[in-house]
Amino acid sequence: MTDRTGIFAGDDPFALARTWLEEARAVEINDPDAVALATVDPEGLPNVRVVLMRHIEDNGFVFFTNYDSAKGREMAASGTAAFVMHWKSLRRQIRVRGRIVREDGPIADAYYAARPLDSRLGAWASAQSNPLQNRQVLMDKLEQMRSVHKGEPKRPTFWGGIRIIPQEIEFWADGANRLHDRFRWTRPASGAAMDWTVKRLSP
Repeated sequence: MTDRTGIFAGDDPFALARTWLEEARAVEINDPDAVALATVDPEGLPNVRVVLMRHIEDNGFVFFTNYDSAKGREMAASGTAAFVMHWKSLRRQIRVRGRIVREDGPIADAYYAARPLDSRLGAWASAQSNPLQNRQVLMDKLEQMRSVHKGEPKRPTFWGGIRIIPQEIEFWADGANRLHDRFRWTRPASGAAMDWTVKRLSP
């Protein structure tokens, strides 16, 4: 792709995504790693919420959640997810679609251990996405977990990482007169890590 130069240059979409994220860290005030994560429920109705994409690996994107939450259940049922990472200050975005696998090993343990204590206890206290009578019930549960775990909570088995392994990644940058630049990277579901085809898309 001869015209894929400048901010779009490179042969590795994960390295390119990491570069864009690092550039965003310098200008975004809050949560440059925030993404809008899309799943679909058993009836086919889409669901979108914001999560923090904590790792961009050499072949996937990793965030952390309660597996029993709505998004956790929906991803477990479909085996897929999508997200968009948008930086208004840079006028860029990255869109990703792919299959998911759980990351409930050392990476999840390390991330959980690095969280503030009350966030770790909160993972135990919150039955995420389930009805809650009132906030006091949640705060009482938090204090109960503080007593149970004595300040050293281990990662719950129902809480961990989700790795999105993309079949499609699109890099988008704002252009004059709404003539934006878009490049879509695609590969087969069973494709190798670098088995990508790249095409420019119309804005």
